[in-house]
Amino acid sequence: MGVRSDLDSNFDYEIVDEFLDHYSIMVDMMDTMIVDLSKPNMFDQSVNELFRVFHNIKSASSFLKITQMAKLSAFVEDMLDELRTNHESINEETETWLFSISDMYEQWNQDLKLDNDLTRIKYSLLKLPDLEKS
Repeated sequence: MGVRSDLDSNFDYEIVDEFLDHYSIMVDMMDTMIVDLSKPNMFDQSVNELFRVFHNIKSASSFLKITQMAKLSAFVEDMLDELRTNHESINEETETWLFSISDMYEQWNQDLKLDNDLTRIKYSLLKLPDLEKS
């Protein structure tokens, strides 16, 4: 029994189905928003959109008791809040880290679709990038 079966047995089917649909859409949009962070005219909009995506995932996964997803989402949300309040651009290290985060969420999307257990969070994702431009 994987994460999807666990969700179906503990929550209303419609809630789970809506979460899975929205989650998949948000994951599909992440890479585009990350690329847009490197465009000066798109930075503010993109960082705010990414923040909302991770905030929404954090809230929904907390409700559904998907603990590792909720915790990583809160971690990323905090970093994005720092980025959006104290920075005007993104450096390569941060961009690479965000793409790795996006890959983790895509892996979880596949885990959900295949009813597998969620893949463990890669330790390297828990080290925040240096947000300063070099």
